Amino acid sequence: MSTMKPIRRYRQTKIVATLGPSSSTPAMIRTLFEAGVDVFRLNFSHGSHSDHGERVRAIRALEEETGRPIAIMADLQGPKLRLATFANGPIHLTAGQPFRLDLSKEPGDITRVGMPHPEIFAALVPDAELLLDDGKVRLRVTACGADFADTVVVSGTKLSDRKGVNVPGVVLPLSPLTAKDRADLTFALDQGVDWVALSFVQRPEDVAEARKLVAGRAALLSKLEKPQAIQHLDRIVEMSDGVMVARGDLGVEMPPEDVPSIQKRIIRAARLTGKPVIVATQMLESMISAPAPTRAEASDVATAVFDGADAVMLSAETASGDYPVEAVSIMDRIARRVETDPLYRAMMDAQHADPEETSADAITAAARQVAHTIKAAAIVTYTTSGSTTLRAARERPEVPILCLTASAAASRRLVLAYGVHAVRTEDVQSFSDMVHKAARLAYVQGLADEGQRLVITAGVPFGMPGSTNVLRIAWVEPPSRQEPRREVGAEQPNELADA
Repeated sequence: MSTMKPIRRYRQTKIVATLGPSSSTPAMIRTLFEAGVDVFRLNFSHGSHSDHGERVRAIRALEEETGRPIAIMADLQGPKLRLATFANGPIHLTAGQPFRLDLSKEPGDITRVGMPHPEIFAALVPDAELLLDDGKVRLRVTACGADFADTVVVSGTKLSDRKGVNVPGVVLPLSPLTAKDRADLTFALDQGVDWVALSFVQRPEDVAEARKLVAGRAALLSKLEKPQAIQHLDRIVEMSDGVMVARGDLGVEMPPEDVPSIQKRIIRAARLTGKPVIVATQMLESMISAPAPTRAEASDVATAVFDGADAVMLSAETASGDYPVEAVSIMDRIARRVETDPLYRAMMDAQHADPEETSADAITAAARQVAHTIKAAAIVTYTTSGSTTLRAARERPEVPILCLTASAAASRRLVLAYGVHAVRTEDVQSFSDMVHKAARLAYVQGLADEGQRLVITAGVPFGMPGSTNVLRIAWVEPPSRQEPRREVGAEQPNELADA
């Protein structure tokens, strides 16, 4: 058991950071964690299995040392659609000129280039748009067949080897899981990652395919980066354990003016269902090479926090940037500053989802209101599956959520959720035992001081997911004054009187 001082985050919004060449040593991973990282992302678009395995071991060693659950996310690459090569280096295009894409393996020139993806040709229709090199070159299809597409250049001038291809507005007959992804997924699950992020999601069927392969060994997070996925947003959110607003590809395939409203729509949909939602891509992009962000970037992070996202994510800033610790630190400071703004609390309180007609939802909604009314230090949930805690996070309370669970997997997965401070503890034998542990751990973990109150929710009998039916208010006393298996300062002596 760790003897270190418990780590307390003074914000509800979580931080996800990507590991890479700039941040892979155990010392740097520890520094990033201390600076504010809650979830570490392993980007399987880069690095070997050996690299990722070493990072997992470093994170788990840090977890053991600190006594705090730390979540690990494996982000799968997904299909990468790219052009072939050119015979004589980069070419220069002119708007209005014809340009052909085909399946030929011959190196390209000013008139044509190979595109080794028959599935794209199968889905194209005249007037479809093709975006090359992250949208820097735009082509419009004039004629197409099973092995070619004749196009006209709409915009863009320079094109070079193996640039990416995007096909907005067209559902491609592709699985989101390539052979590489399946091998990466098997490796990641064997390493015990907590979340798997699925790229290239177009349809609900894509989520179903991945969920079958994951088989409950990790939580599944769908990356919303394709316009086609937005058409099925509610169903994809429902089928996923969490979602990511992957604004990079969204910004390529959709008009940039649409992305901010799509971001808010995705966050709202996730909040309504109580699923964690991450806002990602280019949040502090300038900090890859600069020690401070631009004002626009700071505002971008703040907007995601104001929108009520569970987490904000750093990519190249921490993976390959020159200032990984500074990037985490400024993101932490921005989130903390926003959450102390009166406007932030007004916005969170104005967007509560209507509770479902269940005792669990009624108790969870009441817990937030009671905590506000009595100025409680924290809300405490006892959970087996995590459902009780996620329901509490959906309410976006103004105080931390102390999650007590006997499950290591649940404690790690819940790290991603808004406001959750997860603690792994032994199974409790009774409700009074749980109240005693809640009061002791809230004090030990630095979430509450002596004399403060807690709002505690749980399901009786224990061990039944989603059966929350008890709400209790308890006082906090320091451990020296708590006796084993005694209900410290509870306002009802009968442990079932509130049920």
